[in-house]
Amino acid sequence: MGCGNGAVLRAIAQSRAWERMVGSELHPSGLVHARRRLPAGVEFVQMDARNIPASGVFDLTGAFDVIEHIADDETVLRGLRAATQSGGGTVIAVPQHPWLWSRADDVAYHQRRYRRGELEAKLRRNGFEVLYSSSFTALLLPLMVASRLKSRHAKHDDDIEREFAVSRHLNSIFTAILRAEVRMTLAGMKWPAGGSRIVVGRAV
Repeated sequence: MGCGNGAVLRAIAQSRAWERMVGSELHPSGLVHARRRLPAGVEFVQMDARNIPASGVFDLTGAFDVIEHIADDETVLRGLRAATQSGGGTVIAVPQHPWLWSRADDVAYHQRRYRRGELEAKLRRNGFEVLYSSSFTALLLPLMVASRLKSRHAKHDDDIEREFAVSRHLNSIFTAILRAEVRMTLAGMKWPAGGSRIVVGRAV
């Protein structure tokens, strides 16, 4: 849900774990980019996440950096539950820690950054059992904190965009750090704090 330009969906497709994949997005321009990125067999639909026209058809649903943009996020979670088969799963990723709020969140049209336990409680209220929950982007959190503190004093949106305009060399270092974090996470490490949070739920 909210597949944007298809970057996350492409990573999932490369795993070859699913026979059928469907990406949804509110904005047609995003679907155009996603269609170019994904194999021909991936299906796409234009859809408002607050009104999901599906019932019990998906084994697994996902929303990666989506619901923080929507004022009534629990309406979206109820729709995801309705669209997911009983016993199926959902994976939700959101930005966390309200104290990290900065001009970058305003520019991204975020409604909120989630407190620890907030998303889990909302999933339980809307028909999911929480199977897994952890922070991520934990190892890079100190750099994120420094960047966000600096952006609070930004005078122009261009100053915010510089956070994402890193050199290729620096980007490769950050990527290596994130991959190391993924390996530690897969080995059983859970992170109490990080720039984002990922929660896995099962439809009950």
